[in-house]
Amino acid sequence: METKLEQKILEKLDKIEKEVEGIREHMVDIDSILTPEEEARYEESLKEYREGKAVSLEDFEKKRRK
Repeated sequence: METKLEQKILEKLDKIEKEVEGIREHMVDIDSILTPEEEARYEESLKEYREGKAVSLEDFEKKRRK
């Protein structure tokens, strides 16, 4: 049998848990944010890829081993 105090504590914990879930849903993964320099490098690599200048990792590793 729960006392009124225990019931209030449980209600507050439930509320906190829901708030934490909401915060988690809206959090941004810090690793997904690019610095301006990283963004410039990314854009450059996409341009090179579109122009056919990109090399697959497999090809790169083969050339590197030679």
